[in-house]
Amino acid sequence: MTKDLPPPYTALARHPMMPRTRHDEAARFNFLTHFNRYVSGTLGRGNQLAYESRVLPAFRAEHGRDPVDRHEIRDEMNRDPFHRTWSALKRNSMEMRQMNGRQTVLRQLDELDALARQFNEHSGQLELDPAIAQPYYQTCVDIHCQPGGYHSEERPGDVTVGANYDVGLFATTGGALGALNDGGGQAVVAWVKANRPGWSPRRILDIGCTIGHNAVPIAQGYTEAEVIAIDTAGASLRYGAARAAGLGVTNIRFVQDDGEDLSRFPDNHFDWVQTTMFLHELSAASMPRILAEAWRVLKPGGLMLHVEQPQYGPDMPLFEQFMRDWDAFNNNEPFWSAMHGVSMTEVMQDAGFSPEEQFSIGVRAVVDPTIFPPSPDGGQEDYGRAAIWNAYGAWKAAPAQEMAA
Repeated sequence: MTKDLPPPYTALARHPMMPRTRHDEAARFNFLTHFNRYVSGTLGRGNQLAYESRVLPAFRAEHGRDPVDRHEIRDEMNRDPFHRTWSALKRNSMEMRQMNGRQTVLRQLDELDALARQFNEHSGQLELDPAIAQPYYQTCVDIHCQPGGYHSEERPGDVTVGANYDVGLFATTGGALGALNDGGGQAVVAWVKANRPGWSPRRILDIGCTIGHNAVPIAQGYTEAEVIAIDTAGASLRYGAARAAGLGVTNIRFVQDDGEDLSRFPDNHFDWVQTTMFLHELSAASMPRILAEAWRVLKPGGLMLHVEQPQYGPDMPLFEQFMRDWDAFNNNEPFWSAMHGVSMTEVMQDAGFSPEEQFSIGVRAVVDPTIFPPSPDGGQEDYGRAAIWNAYGAWKAAPAQEMAA
């Protein structure tokens, strides 16, 4: 059993920008790391037992049929005492994580802000544009229960939200993303290197980078490439750029920009356009605009890759869809449900990719197995709780006249 336990919070890498935790702060994160693993894994399996033994039989007795969609299941499960208790525990764990991270950061904010300014002034890897407006889908709710989301400031020029995100993500994920919380980015690099050995992309664009957990490993994996990591949230970018500089990564720039309007870049500019766990943060109106812009700036022969959780479809059991929907209704992810209910094949086709250019793969976080044991999921998806994702991608074909030539 101990082999399934996450490592202690002290296994988190202490790069120069990482907020320093006192004994009690680290102990709280350590508790939350284990608590999240237990609630999501061991305790979480009780939801299906509650559904099959109580909720589904009661629904059949009342309606004379099975539920027709995930929404009917949610309505019934939200009345079940086990699911209500489990749901409250998960929500409270996120709120506790945010509270502990926030107090850890605020007590040393002067030091963190000064260090970030020093890194960013010397590296030249940060480009902010105060004219960039925050999209309403970022401001309408405190995403992930983080006070102020990922764009707000305690004071002009501070790094609170980025630092809070970094210092607490280890606890949120149960340590599944590794010592630098970058297992997702490492997984993408490993997949690309395995599937296109010898490929040397010159320009790479990461959209919705937050603080660069996933963009920095790409820059590290392709050191000859110029990596542009964009986000609308300047507060996150300040921390992200300083973090990258502190890690010694020099071939990446953090740019405040909106993926809905990439007019600063010409057509066919990038060899690779990447998003990682970003599409589910977008409104139904913004996602197609961002994908269309991404297609425009991508070179023929280039790669577009979107790492996400699997889409809901006829092959996914309704109960699993309901469980995956938990974040939309309980973790301040208001666009999660709608995004996962659409066909990515159709959405990417509307953006410019033919079905023949598209593919779907599975990727799993790459971490040091001697320190970070795998999530207790048997190598399978655990309704989005494990560090396993689907990636929806495409290799952009050359125009017909170029192919003929």
